[in-house]
Formats: sequence, structure tokens, C-alpha cells
Amino acid sequence: MSKKPEVTFKYIFTYDYNPVYVNGAHGGISPRGDLVVNFYLERPPLPNEVTHELTPSGTIGAETSVEPEDFAQSLVRFVPTGVVLNYHTARELHHWLGEKVRELDALEQHKAALRAAAQQPGDEDVQH
Repeated sequence: MSKKPEVTFKYIFTYDYNPVYVNGAHGGISPRGDLVVNFYLERPPLPNEVTHELTPSGTIGAETSVEPEDFAQSLVRFVPTGVVLNYHTARELHHWLGEKVRELDALEQHKAALRAAAQQPGDEDVQH
């Protein structure tokens, strides 16, 4: 019996490989027909500067000002990385992501079923 041809891929990571959490993406199609995807983490901003009053006892008191002034009305989209994909790679990634989302769907359904079962009264709770 002959063995089917195989290929083994070895993964090489750069010294600064660092996975990051993202919760959104922005991008589009470049003039050359590539898909440009910039990943971001959307979060409340950190102030550049905060000023507090000092109490008579020398401790930090109430906040008196924040820089920038529109701080409370702002959100930040921090963009740690992006990718550029050609058409064929974008299609392959789309397929791969679809498979992984289906796996996540199954996992979420399983977790929901376990939660529902845990909320049901068991036989020990039934009085005869």
C-alpha cells in the first residue's frame, strides 16, 4: 500500500511575536486590489493630564480638570496592527474563519445547554 504524499509546515515566529486582543477592524480594498485590514482595540481613552485639589491635610482631593477637555465624550480606537491580503488569501482566510466560527457556535450551544441543565431541578429535588 502506498502512502499519500504529505507536506509538513514548520512555524517560525519573529523574536517580537506578540498576539494582541482586538475587538474591531477597519479597512477596504487598495487601488491594487488587495484587502487592507487594520485591527483595533476600542476602549475609553486615558487622560493626558488630570488635576486634583489638595485637601487641607495634604491629601489628594476632588478632580478639578482633565486634559483633553473632550475626554469624557471620546473613545479611542488603538490600532496595533494590520494586514494586507491578496484576493486568494482573503478567500482562504474567509473559509478558515467560517470554520472556526462554526466551532465557536457549537461550543456556545454546548455551554448554553449545560447552563440550562444546571437550572433544571434534579431528581433529588422531586418529592414523592
